[in-house]
Amino acid sequence: MTARPISETVASLMPRAKAELAELVAFRSVADPAQFPRSECEAAAGWVADALRAEGFQDVALLDTPDGTQSVYGYLPGPPGSPTVLLYAHYDVQPPLDESAWLSPPFELTERDGRWFGRGTADCKGGFIMHLLAVRALMANGGVPVSVKVIAEGSEEQGTGGLERYAEAHPELLAADSIVIGDAGNFRVGLPTVTATLRGMTMLRVRLDTLEGNLHSGQFGGAAPDALAAMIQLLASLRDEDGTTTVDGLTADAEWDGLQYPESEFRGDAKVLDGVGLIGTGTVADRIWARPAVTVIGIDCPPVVGATPSLQASARAQISLRVPPGHDASEATKLLTAHLESHAPWGARVSVEQVGQGQPFRADVTSPAYASMAEAMRLAYPGEEMQASGMGGSIPLCNTLAALYPQAEILLIGLSEPEAQIHAVNESVSPEELERLSVAEALFLRNYAESRNG
Repeated sequence: MTARPISETVASLMPRAKAELAELVAFRSVADPAQFPRSECEAAAGWVADALRAEGFQDVALLDTPDGTQSVYGYLPGPPGSPTVLLYAHYDVQPPLDESAWLSPPFELTERDGRWFGRGTADCKGGFIMHLLAVRALMANGGVPVSVKVIAEGSEEQGTGGLERYAEAHPELLAADSIVIGDAGNFRVGLPTVTATLRGMTMLRVRLDTLEGNLHSGQFGGAAPDALAAMIQLLASLRDEDGTTTVDGLTADAEWDGLQYPESEFRGDAKVLDGVGLIGTGTVADRIWARPAVTVIGIDCPPVVGATPSLQASARAQISLRVPPGHDASEATKLLTAHLESHAPWGARVSVEQVGQGQPFRADVTSPAYASMAEAMRLAYPGEEMQASGMGGSIPLCNTLAALYPQAEILLIGLSEPEAQIHAVNESVSPEELERLSVAEALFLRNYAESRNG
C-alpha cells in the first residue's frame, strides 16, 4: 500500500477545502445567544448538513439537542459487512474575545505567513473539513471501505452537554466500531500525534454579597466589608505561592510518564514574557496533562474607566477547574464548591452555581485501531513515528461515547497544535497539517477496514 494516490488527491482538493473553510468560518457560530444570534449557529448547521448531502451521506439530520442547540448527523454506508467509523467534529466556536486584537477579522479566513487565520479554523471547523477531505480522497481512489457516520456538535465550547444527553437518549444513533474525534492536535507542527488523555472540567460561578448596597469608600472604607476585596482574597486561596492549584481535598501531585514537553518549548508556545516564571511544580507535562488546574476566566467588577470611589456590595466570578484522569469531575465539583464556601472572608454570603461539567478521559492506545492509525501517520508524515501525548483541554462527549459503546476504539487527532492558538485571538490552522492529517485519516479508514476484514 502507498500513500501517494491518496496524498495527490488530497493535495488537489486543498483549494476547494480552503474555500469551504472560509465559508464555514464566516458564520459567527458562538453557541451563546447572549453574545451572538442563534441564527448564526443555525446557518452553520445548515451549511454542514448541505456539505454532507453533497457527498452522498444519507439520513442527514439536524438534531435538536436538550440544551437548545443543533448537532448535525449523516451516514454513508460502506460495503456489506464493513466496520462502522464515527467521525466527530464541532462547528460551534469560542467567542473572538477582543476583536480589535486580531490582525485580521476573526470571522474572515485570511492567509498570512503560510497559515489560515480565523476563529474555528483549527477548533474545530477545520476538523470537519478534514473529515470531508478524507472521505472525498477515498471516493476518488476506489471508494470508502467502511461505513461512515459523521456527527458535528453545536455546543461543545459551551460545555452544556446537549449532544451527550441526546446520545444517551438515542444510543443506537452513534454506535460504531471505531470513533475518530477530530478535536485534538499534534504535539507540534509536523509531528503526528494521538491524544491519550484529556482532562475533564467543571465550571462554577461564585457570588459574594457583603452589603445591602454600594457605599462611599471614604465614609465607610476600612471597616465595611468590600465584596470585591473579599472575592480577590477568595480567589487567591485557590493557588499557593508557586501557583499550584490548592483546592481543599483535591490532590495535585500526579506525574506524566509519557512524551515530555520541554520547558523552553512550552514558554515559546505559550508566549510567556521574558522574566516571567511558570507556575506550579513538576514537569510541564505533569502540570498540564496530569494535574488539576484552576483558572479564573471571568470576574464582574467596575471597569477602570468611569470607576467611582465606592465599596462594592456584590462581586461575581466564573471559575474553571480542569480535572485530570484519575479524578471524578463530580467529586471535584463538590470539593471546589466546599472550598469556596469555607474560604470566603469576613462571613461574606456565598452562592455557587454550576454551569458546566465533563469527565476526564483516557484512551486505550494499545487497541488495533491505534496500530492502523500509526501506520497511516507513518505514511502521511514520512520519517516520523506517531506519538501519544496528553491534552489539558476537555471533550466531555468522549466519556459519554466510551460508556455507551465500551467496545468502540476511540482515537483523538486534530489540528489544534500549539501555533494554532485556539481559544485565543488570531487563531489559525496550518494548511499543511490539514492536508497531512486528511491523508492520515483516509489511510486509517482503509487500514482499519483491511484489519477488520483480515
